[in-house]
Amino acid sequence: MNKLLTIAIPTYNRANLLDQQLAWLAQAIKGFEHECEILVSDNCSTDNTQEIITKWQQVLSNITFRSNKNSQNLGVLKNITYCLNSATTKYVWTIGDDDPIQDRAIAYVIDKVKQHEDLSLLFLNFSGRNKITGEPVHPPKITDNRWFDADSEDGEGDSKKIFEYCFSKSVGAVIFLTATVYRTDLVKNALQIWPDAINNWIFLAYLAGYCAANGRIIVTKDTYLECIVGVSYWQKEPKSALLMQYKHIPEVILKLQETGYSKQFCRRMLLQNSQEVSLRVFLGALRRWPVSAIKTVIPFIALVSLSIFDVMALKELKLVEANETSPQEMQANNRRSLNKSIIK
Repeated sequence: MNKLLTIAIPTYNRANLLDQQLAWLAQAIKGFEHECEILVSDNCSTDNTQEIITKWQQVLSNITFRSNKNSQNLGVLKNITYCLNSATTKYVWTIGDDDPIQDRAIAYVIDKVKQHEDLSLLFLNFSGRNKITGEPVHPPKITDNRWFDADSEDGEGDSKKIFEYCFSKSVGAVIFLTATVYRTDLVKNALQIWPDAINNWIFLAYLAGYCAANGRIIVTKDTYLECIVGVSYWQKEPKSALLMQYKHIPEVILKLQETGYSKQFCRRMLLQNSQEVSLRVFLGALRRWPVSAIKTVIPFIALVSLSIFDVMALKELKLVEANETSPQEMQANNRRSLNKSIIK
């Protein structure tokens, strides 16, 4: 029997957390040992991560359990990419070593990938919790602590439209690695098409969008895991936050347009992003790295300006179509109106 699912864990210097996650996996994977493989990619840890991996390889000897140790720390994005590219099964689910996942999640994922042969993307809904306060975290545009509200359990509907809705509601949701199951061949194709994606902090949104554009998408109604909010690297470093808000998100939006998403949607998302960027982040980066900050923001301003122009042109075109008047006729009518005003 061909295995269906690679469960991959990228990790670095968090042996205790990895130990806990593998303990969860050993319990949750029971009954699905012959349909899954496990992959742990150690980003050149200096703690006892290798001891933990060896321990669980012995415990889980009845499962294909591969491990990798990078010769040097490649950074989190490249370690994630290694996991995605190294999967040998039809689907790949790369999970964080610190994300609490319910035991029933694996059974659900296996059931859905068996049920829908053309499934290309599965979003597992999740709740959020603040790392410091322990309080639930609600996404900005959703009323409850459930980060996806585009329920699509049956895999029906326009996959691109469903992804567009999820992306417009919360970029953070579509880049939450542990909540996402990709079809392996599609995610590898996406990385080949855009090799520089690994330098973009939200490249996972591009991968998800590419998969959604090439198959069936499922978004669960129930939550299957929890996201610990407020611990991301880019949230703590002004330069990373600057790049993410002013460069990486627009870059991904443009890549989605190349993938087949409409110009109208992409321009709308660029304008939405321009309204959500933090001026405080820019000013903080400007104070510390003035040249870099200016070089980052100038292309952003140009892109937003172009988007405004495109949106206005599209509104005018729709108005023309609604009035069943050609642009030439509209211009002629405008000239006639102007001449009458001058004569009067």
